[in-house]
Parts: sequence; C-alpha cells; structure tokens
Amino acid sequence: MKFSEYTTKKIEEIFEELKTSKNGLSEKEAMIRLETIGSNEIKAKETGMLDIFLRQFKSSFVYLLLIAASIAFLIGEKVDSIVVLAFVFINVFLGFFQEARAERAVALLKKYLSSKTRVLREEIVKTIDKKFLVPGDIILLEPGSIIPADLRILKMSNFLVDESVLSGESVPVAKVSEPLSKETNEFFEAKNIVFAGTSVISGEARGVVIGTGKDMVLGEITRLVSKIKRESVYEKDLFRFSRLILKIVIVTIVFVFLANLVLHGKTNFFDFLIFCIALIVSILPEALPLVVTFALSEGALKLAKKKVVVKRLAALEDLGNIEVLCTDKTGTITENKLSLEEIFAENKEKCLLYGLFSSPYVKEEIESVKNPFDFALFEKASPEIRQILKKIRVISEIPFETFRLRNSVLVDDSAGNRVLIVRGAPEIILKLSSNFEGKFKKEEIKKSIENQGKEGKRTLAVAFKDFKKDDFSEENEKNLTFLGYFTFKDPLKKTAKEAIRLAKKLGVQIKIITGDSPEVAGQIGKEVDLIDNPEKVILGSVLDSLPEEEFKKACQEFSIFARVSPTTKYKIVKTLEEKYEVGFLGDGINDAPALKVSNLAIAVDGAVDVSKEISDIVLLKKDLKVIVNGIKNGRNIFSNINKYIKCTIASNFGNFYSIAAISLFIPFLPMLPIQILLVNLLSDFPLIAVASDKVDVEELKKPKLYQLHSFISLIVLLALVSTIFDFIFFAIFHKVEPSLLQTLWFIESILTEIFLIFSIRTSRVFFKTRRPSSLLMLIALITIIFTIALPFTGWGHKDFHFVSPSISSLLIVLFLIINYFLISEAVKLLYFRHRNNRFGQ
Repeated sequence: MKFSEYTTKKIEEIFEELKTSKNGLSEKEAMIRLETIGSNEIKAKETGMLDIFLRQFKSSFVYLLLIAASIAFLIGEKVDSIVVLAFVFINVFLGFFQEARAERAVALLKKYLSSKTRVLREEIVKTIDKKFLVPGDIILLEPGSIIPADLRILKMSNFLVDESVLSGESVPVAKVSEPLSKETNEFFEAKNIVFAGTSVISGEARGVVIGTGKDMVLGEITRLVSKIKRESVYEKDLFRFSRLILKIVIVTIVFVFLANLVLHGKTNFFDFLIFCIALIVSILPEALPLVVTFALSEGALKLAKKKVVVKRLAALEDLGNIEVLCTDKTGTITENKLSLEEIFAENKEKCLLYGLFSSPYVKEEIESVKNPFDFALFEKASPEIRQILKKIRVISEIPFETFRLRNSVLVDDSAGNRVLIVRGAPEIILKLSSNFEGKFKKEEIKKSIENQGKEGKRTLAVAFKDFKKDDFSEENEKNLTFLGYFTFKDPLKKTAKEAIRLAKKLGVQIKIITGDSPEVAGQIGKEVDLIDNPEKVILGSVLDSLPEEEFKKACQEFSIFARVSPTTKYKIVKTLEEKYEVGFLGDGINDAPALKVSNLAIAVDGAVDVSKEISDIVLLKKDLKVIVNGIKNGRNIFSNINKYIKCTIASNFGNFYSIAAISLFIPFLPMLPIQILLVNLLSDFPLIAVASDKVDVEELKKPKLYQLHSFISLIVLLALVSTIFDFIFFAIFHKVEPSLLQTLWFIESILTEIFLIFSIRTSRVFFKTRRPSSLLMLIALITIIFTIALPFTGWGHKDFHFVSPSISSLLIVLFLIINYFLISEAVKLLYFRHRNNRFGQ
C-alpha cells in the first residue's frame, strides 16, 4: 500500500489495517512478519569474487602484455608468449588476492556500524537494529534520529523534520498527527507521514511503520546511491600521475622505435616491437593500485582494532591530512561519568525531585538514560523519590536545545499541582528567574557557580513556577522561582594528557569547542596542558560580536571556545578551513552542521543517527587518543605509498632511458623482453612490502609533503644517478657475449632497485633511521637470493636465456651496486638538506 493511503486514515483504522496497537507488536508476530516481508534493507548488487577477478583485466598494463604475448605467438616465439601470459596471470592473481582481501575488510568494518532504533513491542521499549523493523511496529523518535522506515505519525510534540534528503530544501518541516482532509501522492504534502532517511531536528514523536525496505519512498534513491563509488583527491592524483608517466614513456618509445628502424632497418622488427612493449610495462608503476589497496585496507583494519572504523577507505587520506582537530571535551577528554558532588538549595530533596521531573525518568517507556546529568541525579535519589517519579504525568515539554541551553517540562506533580520546571545552564536560569527560594541571592549564586567552574566542576540549575494551562511556550519561561543548582565532577581520561602531547608531536592543533561554561572549559584545558592559563578561553557570544578579520584571528589564536552555539561552531570550522585541513569530532545533532562542512567528519558510536550518517569515520571508543593515533596511522600509510612511488619511478626511469638509448648503439637487445618483465615482477615484491614499513617521526609532522609534486625533483636526481651507473655498467661489459651482458644487467637492475628502497625509505642517513619492517627485510632478502641464483639454474637458462656468470663478473656488479647505493644516499641527503634549509626546517 502506498503512503498516500495512510494520510487520511484515523489512527484506529491504521491499527486495524496493520493488525497492531498502541502497545506495539509482539515479538512472535514481528518475527513472522520479518520472515514474510523481509528485512528493512535496500540491497544493492554486491561485488562478487568474479567481478573482482574480471576487474583485474581492465588495465592498460594488462592490455600491453597481452599484445606482446600475441605478437610473440604470431612470430613463432611460443615459449616467450607463454611466459608473458604467465606474468599477466601472476599480476592478475596478486591484484585479485589483495582486492578480495580489501572487500572483506570493508565488509568487516560495516559490521561495526549497525544502525539502531527504539521500538515499542509488547508495551516495552527496546533498542533493535533497524533492519528488523516490520510494518505495524511502533517507533519512538527523538532529536538527531534518522527515521528508519516510512512512518505514519501517531502523536508528537514540537516535531520538526529535515527532509532535504528527498526535497533538497534545508528548511525544517513541521509535522502533524491528525488525518489530512484529502489524500496526497506528494511526499512534501504528506504532513502526517515521515519518510526513511529524513532526520529529526527537534521535538519527539511516535509513529507506526507503514513501509520498509523496497516499499519505502527512499528505496530507489538508496539503490542508486549505493552504486556510487567515491575517490579521494589522493587516489585521483596517483592515477593522473600514472597516466602522465605513460604518455611520456609512449612518446619516448615511439622515438626510440623509429630511430631503430632508421639505424637498423627492418631487421628483428617484431622482436624490437615486443622489446618496446616490455619497456613500457617495465617503467609503469603497475603495482601502484595494489600497493594503495594493500596499504589502505591494512590501515583500515589496524584502525578498526583500535576502535576507529573507516566508513570509506579513501577517508584515510583526509585523516592523515588533518592539521586542526576540533572536538568537544565531554567524553573525549573527560570520562563523561558524572557524579553528583553537591546540591545547593534550601530544600535539597525538592531540588533533586524537580531536577528529575524534567528528566526522561518520568517516562515509563524509557529503559535507560543516555544523559549523564540525569543518571547522576537518579543515582542519588532515595527510594521515596523514585516512587514519586512513577506517579508523575508529563503534560507538555520542550526538549533541550543547544541554542537554548535548557529544557522545560510541564507536569502534574504527586500532590496534584501543575508545575512548569525549567532546567539548564545556571546563567540562563538566573536570567529567567525573578524569585529565589530560601536565602539565596543572585550575586552570591553567580560567585559560587564561578568558583565551582574554576575547580573544574559542572553545574546545572533548576527553577519553577505554578502553571494552570495545558500547554506552554518559551514565552512562559520567565518570572521563575530559582530553586537551586547541582554540581557535578567529570574526571579527566587517563589518556588525555598523552593524547595532547602526541598531537603536538604530530603538529596537530587541538581546539576544544564546547557548550560548557568558560570556567570549566578553561580548567580542563589547563589540566591537560592545552593552555597555560585557564582564562585563555573565548565565549561564543564574544566571538560572534567580532568583525570578520578579528573573528578569523581569534579562531586561530584560541584553543578553547566555550558556550558555543551550533551556528558559531559551524563558522569556526569553516573559518579554520581557509588555512588548514580540519577534522571535527562530534556526536550531537547540534554538531551536524560543523560535521558536514569539515574536511573530515568524525562521530562516535553513541552519536545521534544524523551525525553518524554524515561522518567519514566512527569511533567505537570516545577518546581523544584514539583519533590522534588514527591521524598518526593515516600519515604512516601515505608516507609508505610514496616510498613505493619514489623508488619505483626513480629506478625504472633510470633503467628505462639507459636501456632504450643503448639499444640504438648495439646490434642486439641489451635485455630481452622476458627478462625485462621478470625484473619488473621481482622488484615489485619488496616494493609492495614497503606498505608495511615504519616511518620516521619528522615525516609524520608534515602531511602535505606526501603530495606527489613535492618530490618530483628528487625522483629526477635519483633517476639520473641510475642512468649514469647503467652507462658505466655498459662501458665495462659492452664487449662480452650478449647473453652474459643481459644476465648481468638483469642482476644489476633488480639489486640496485632493492638497495634504493633502503635509502629512499628515510630522509636520514640509512643506518640512523628506524629499523625496516620484518616483512620488507624478509622479502628483500628472498628476492636478492632468487635473483643471483636464477642464472645458475637450468630453468633460468632455458626459459629466460640467462648464462651462468663468473664470480669475478658478479663481484664487479656488486662493487657497482654498492657505489650506486652510496652515491644515491649522498644525493638524497644533499637534497633534503637543501630543502630543509630552504623552508627553514
């Protein structure tokens, strides 16, 4: 049935239609419906193993190798053709294995992110995964909830919904619970229906599920969106870089090929054509997608083990890029485990009772309370007070909003009196109060609250007045009687100071943006060594009053912002982004605008739905150290990817130009196509392992240094060194037999590239840096042994046309390699010294 048919029905008719009631379905009935109708999910086509396998053939590198194999087969070189095809399938297998592993990693990460909703079943409120919802379920909605299915509203209070996901309009939509006068097929006219994917801005509501899964309005849209694959700027930059190299190489190869025809005529035309194709393949960083996928998936899994879930692998780039991290302090720097320290009131029992009147504990359906203030108050309540709470009837309420800094509730108390209770930030409650119960005086209260803040304690005030009407608005929240206030202690996390120290080492600025008082925020900032003076705090109201330029200056200078509204929070993040890469850590609906505008949105697992939906990363453990470690790991990942790029391009370009040039001056090929492909394959194994390598601390401080253009000059210099040593090699061995020269050049090409890895992995002297990873050292050693041993085997002689070199030849090659390594190391050190002097580092 379409949603339109429910717009005009009365609640009783809907209950009868869906065979449900205001108490919800039974668990047994819900299970029967789930089996019949199916889960509340929109299932897009999943990526299967066959799709991943076939994807490996969609590569220019593979196409080139297949062309080379076809040409070799046509000219009768069947063994060469089979060997080339073997290289294709080895590359395809490696790519398939790693991509399949990455897909499994992403599937594993998704398991962490199940979306929960509150449902009423058999008169009991339960929290379940939204995929288990069925038509007839009664859902409870609150601010920040993303609506899990299409619902007909049963009852509501001050209920506003953001339907921009459907309409594109950001203006909140007010909803109603009454039947409409006429049926409508347009979702924006269906004022008593809320649709899956939209989010609650304010108020509370209860609705009955009328559509799930593919029957939801958002069903088709969700299926389309699920097919969209996002790519990060870094990924696009990498593949643009690869295409640029391909263009340069093809132009060079065409020149060399034509020059060979002019110099040598049509002799060995097809052999030279295969040689040229092999040369193209040899220089391209064909393992780059593999290295990137390996590094990202491994990094994401490591982060997941540390309670950081990356919703899309490309977000790791943004995580490593963060220069400023904006966060709240509650639960991130402090434990968010409040304990009630003291009640400041003439009648403490009444103050505690009224404080709990405006909490969710007066609602029978609430099984647990997330608000730590309410929990701390309830812990101190006597059995008598808890009994009274069960008898309280809530008539009307306005939930807590960040810009209001208070919540209000109209109740019938246990004595039959109707009371309006307002609870919130003391400075707000004081402004709304004209009377004071007991001996309290306004100035004394202000001074006392200020002193409590300086001690790092949090405060919550309560005021009330008798009220006769059935409903109220903000206009009625005045001329209150100030009843008293509570003080709470929220201890620092043990990891907070360490996290701040690590952030400073990484060059990451931490900025605390909180709705708490400046006294409390300042004291916390001083305790964790973020500021040296607890008064170095700026109020949101002061910030808003500043001219544009001074606003920008204040955003950069201050580390702690107190009493900040959602709008100001958004402006702070937006302003900081003009100069820095900004990450924002939030969990409330008031954080949603800032999360949406930040370079990287980070939410915690207990965040409201809308914040988790917007986020790129979800923290399963709300701890500043967790995310700072995540930034460190993100930088580590991209530093290692760049090691691969620097090494493979520098070495390959050097060999490419020397082999291409020398081929014009000798009557034989300096290296056979099969030998070139084998060099390419063997040298890639340790280079892939570099993704697991350790990284120097100074590299982790400069996230923007992994941008590709920053090390082009170093690549060119190292490629030049490689080319010079190739010419020296040729000058020494040019008179030997072609097969011996090819064998020795094969050995020299692989070993120089492996040695280069251990130089280029650090900007320091190679023996004064962190020890390479065990995996890198092991694979490098195996490759070296295999490379030297292969020419001495019958397999090497028969299939790869090698000959067994003499010990003296090998010693000369080894001497050249050591000198190549030392010269490359010297060039690298001079380059980094010059760059550091240039940038004053």
